Amino acid sequence: MIDLYTAATPNGHKVSIALEELGLAYSLRVLDLSANEQKEPWFLAINPNGRIPAIVDHDEGDFAVFESGAILIYLAEKTGRLMPQDARGRSRVLQWLMFQMGGIGPMMGQANVFFRYFPEKIQPAIDRYQGEVKRLFRVLDGHLAKNEYLAGDYSIADIANWAWVRTHNWSGVAIDDLPDLARWRDQIRARPAVQRGIEMPPSSFDRDGDGEEQAKAFSAKVRNMVETGQSRSGGV
Repeated sequence: MIDLYTAATPNGHKVSIALEELGLAYSLRVLDLSANEQKEPWFLAINPNGRIPAIVDHDEGDFAVFESGAILIYLAEKTGRLMPQDARGRSRVLQWLMFQMGGIGPMMGQANVFFRYFPEKIQPAIDRYQGEVKRLFRVLDGHLAKNEYLAGDYSIADIANWAWVRTHNWSGVAIDDLPDLARWRDQIRARPAVQRGIEMPPSSFDRDGDGEEQAKAFSAKVRNMVETGQSRSGGV
């Protein structure tokens, strides 16, 4: 049994999707990020960085793993699935996983802060981060024009990138002009395990769309966290 410590964020949903795809038994522990539960001593003993997601694998002597990318690699290697075992195939998956960890996630996270959460609208910052998100989306679209998935077969690289790309509207970045990225987004969205994973836990509103009133309430909640200096964990 695996305990998953998480919240309804892109980084959190990466891991719940992978667990659903792999059919692994897990229990869900949803942390209240607005109450700074992720900074409590009991959780810092699991993840010293105080962020979600994290797992504890009781089948492996209560082994704790933090950082969403590291968790995905661990689960893939544990099961021998969602990542090739040959060196070149494994490298391709890890390259696109690192693309998400170092690019898509951080840039969309900053776009969210300035476009949605920051109390003042600083247009140069909004333009900067939305522009970089769009550039990274074009990289994905160009690659997907020649490939069904990011690294050969469906893998943890697709899961990691998709969990963020699906929220592009929340970052204020359209993909109507990126047909291959849109095709890939819709293709992965149709997978039953993915549909289950993004409900573990469910978001307070549909980030695939707009849900204007709920979105406003969520933005106000996170804005308060930004203004009071609380850490936003897990790619809110």
